[in-house]
Amino acid sequence: MVPDRPAPAALGTLALLVGLAGCAYLPAPPPPVPTSVVPSAAPAPSATAGGTQLSPDGFDAAQRMAVRIRNIGCGALSTGSGFALDEHTLVTNRHVVADSAELQLSTYDGRDVGAEAASTAGLADLAVVRTVDALPAAPVLADADPQVGDAVTVVGYPLGRRLTVTDGSVVGAVTDPLHANLGEVLVTDAPVEPGSSGSAALDAQGRVIGVVYAKNADGMSFLVPVSTLRAMLDDDTAFAPAPTCD
Repeated sequence: MVPDRPAPAALGTLALLVGLAGCAYLPAPPPPVPTSVVPSAAPAPSATAGGTQLSPDGFDAAQRMAVRIRNIGCGALSTGSGFALDEHTLVTNRHVVADSAELQLSTYDGRDVGAEAASTAGLADLAVVRTVDALPAAPVLADADPQVGDAVTVVGYPLGRRLTVTDGSVVGAVTDPLHANLGEVLVTDAPVEPGSSGSAALDAQGRVIGVVYAKNADGMSFLVPVSTLRAMLDDDTAFAPAPTCD
């Protein structure tokens, strides 16, 4: 167990506690393609599970499975992250996709992916989104939660901007202050920022060991552990259609 720390922040909390859903942060649009340039078509990488094989453009599997999420709500815009579970399903946080009028998804290479339907869990801060288009790569879920001291790598889109990879370690486990009925969540020192909500936390073998959902004023990040994620995915009643702003 870690020492008592300030509770992690919920979505939209400012003051001393920092939430992880980024609001109104959008990357700058790319410059227009010159009309004199004829782009060449690179083969799209097929969906893979785990591993560190590089795609033709130099990205590894951990980076290829990360997805940037823009939640276009009624009068509000927020950003978050997610990761592919399989070719047409991604995992993120409930607070990333709730109260949306439209979800905009994009992959590591800037490709837009159509969102078909989103479902949220009632117990944990988790959601799944079905996609119309295929996602480039999917990781392997670890069989068990990590131990204190194990390495952690977080892959996501902090501030809704460029794809970022940060490293740290598991420093402990605490009872989730935001969802008391959930039980224990993991605490790590891997740096995260607003917009990192829904990012995959990976072990040294590239397997998913948790899902980032918050951080506290001390900069510690909080993960829904993979054991909870697996339990939710195995329960047909765990997810319901995500609330919209309509």
